[in-house]
Amino acid sequence: MDQSLDLRLKEILADGKRQATNTHPEDHRRPHNGDGFGVGYYTRPYIDPSPCIFTSTIPAWNCINLHRLSSKTTSSLIFAHVRATTEGSLSDSNCHPFHHGSLMFMHNGNIGGWKYVKHDLALGVKERWFLNVSGNTDSEWAFALFLDTLEKAGYDPDNPELNEKGFGHRVLRNALLLTIQRINRFIAQIPHDKRVAATKNGEEIDTRSLLNFALTDGHSVVCTRYVSSKTDEAASLYWSSGTSWKEEEKGHYKMERRDKGADIVLVASEPLSFERSE
Repeated sequence: MDQSLDLRLKEILADGKRQATNTHPEDHRRPHNGDGFGVGYYTRPYIDPSPCIFTSTIPAWNCINLHRLSSKTTSSLIFAHVRATTEGSLSDSNCHPFHHGSLMFMHNGNIGGWKYVKHDLALGVKERWFLNVSGNTDSEWAFALFLDTLEKAGYDPDNPELNEKGFGHRVLRNALLLTIQRINRFIAQIPHDKRVAATKNGEEIDTRSLLNFALTDGHSVVCTRYVSSKTDEAASLYWSSGTSWKEEEKGHYKMERRDKGADIVLVASEPLSFERSE
């Protein structure tokens, strides 16, 4: 990580109109993700290759500690997630990002037919990853499945050298794609009798999955935009790159492009602003 490109968390999270925490109930143009939040970022490698994680069940816009810490904390790789509950209770253990070793993971979306696939998915991972799950969201189980898939591909998530130097973007990408394939197989294997029983009870099993994943090992970042349906659109995903993230006025930032370089890359589920150019 290039320390010269460090950003304050405040520049991404806690100011103005272009950041993750601004899903405020008074802003009717955006979804109200008030079921907790989480921030993950990397410090200096000599301290620890694993990320620092801060989560809370308080809505991000009401968390004074987030605003205090974000103005004094810098990093060159930051993950942030504001939660709108689809599966799982309101608790710190269910707030993204999830992590293991140097790996950090977030999910926007859902696993289709979750209550019908959870049992088989949980039994489909090794015991070490089963026991690693502390919450009850489909997202954390997707991360457990990814860790299991990564290990099956020959890359131990607990390998000290890989955690220090990185797994490589190709390894992470391939493991993430295989994870999506495994999720689809679990859904396809929902027994016919369960589908019939659900129909008789007036319930339709929604097997559509929205799998927008964000994954990093502190060196590389891999993101997916995926929907299992052939007719529905995937959840939104936006990105912007440039040479600096510049404060135009107090609390209002914009990507600046002095040349064709991409020193800074921002990826978000919502537009960075309401300007067409971003």
